[in-house]
Amino acid sequence: QVQLVESGGGLVQAGGSLRLSCAASGRTFSSYAMGWFRQAPGKEREVVAAISGSGGSTYYADSVKGRFTISRDNAKNTVYLQMKSLKPEDTAGYYCNAVAGPARDPQFGSWGQGTQIAVSS
Repeated sequence: QVQLVESGGGLVQAGGSLRLSCAASGRTFSSYAMGWFRQAPGKEREVVAAISGSGGSTYYADSVKGRFTISRDNAKNTVYLQMKSLKPEDTAGYYCNAVAGPARDPQFGSWGQGTQIAVSS
């Protein structure tokens, strides 16, 4: 079974930056495309960024394009999300998971604890 541990969240002012980390267990980490999801109060979970197993391809939701950067270090079994120019609308719990298919559906049934981002105006 895969274990996912997210970290790096916090309370920041609008315009600030944060870097999230997702540490994953498993010896086949590089086999999985990985994504960052967020769920804001009263809203559905959405994929904000994804990265291929090799790190060669990335995806960003329109809402974060140009502000967020996803990356990974397969030697460390870790995926990152660098967030800049944060907006109050980015306030949410952030989670990572493997993704697959055109909709980048989450693949692991067990989610990590997530990490909370709160952006004040």
